[in-house]
Amino acid sequence: MTASPHPELPTDLVVTDAATPADIAVISDALDFFNTENTGVADRRPLAVLIRDRQTHHVVGGLTGRTSLGLFFIDLLYLPPQLRGGGLGREILRRAEGEARARGCRAAVLYTISFQAPGFYLKQGWERLGEVPCDPPGTSRVFMTKELAMPTGNPVRSP
Repeated sequence: MTASPHPELPTDLVVTDAATPADIAVISDALDFFNTENTGVADRRPLAVLIRDRQTHHVVGGLTGRTSLGLFFIDLLYLPPQLRGGGLGREILRRAEGEARARGCRAAVLYTISFQAPGFYLKQGWERLGEVPCDPPGTSRVFMTKELAMPTGNPVRSP
């Protein structure tokens, strides 16, 4: 256990790679409560698009993220190699973005790694916000965004 930098407080600081889901929930829920108190908006929700094997019904890939305060955050997107290249990734992203729009999100954000999928996201209308170098040398985290607001204007009507 690490000594407290403030001995007058009844706390200890613990650096760990084994935080439990309950530990993480304490922090996440407290921050969500703080955000709600300060904005009056309580809209944080998880969002996932799952790929299930038709025979086993096990999840084999998909997308996870969350929506909050008008933003859609993509945390993870994974497709097994045998499912890549056929448009499934594009469809997963389309469905997730559609759900985020339905929840009132105006924009989306994510990061990917330079050797992962920045080109894929660019093809889907995402834009680079910036990059931060990481290891191995020559690799970077690529931060991206996409506007989700529905286009305004007159709807096209059939004659």
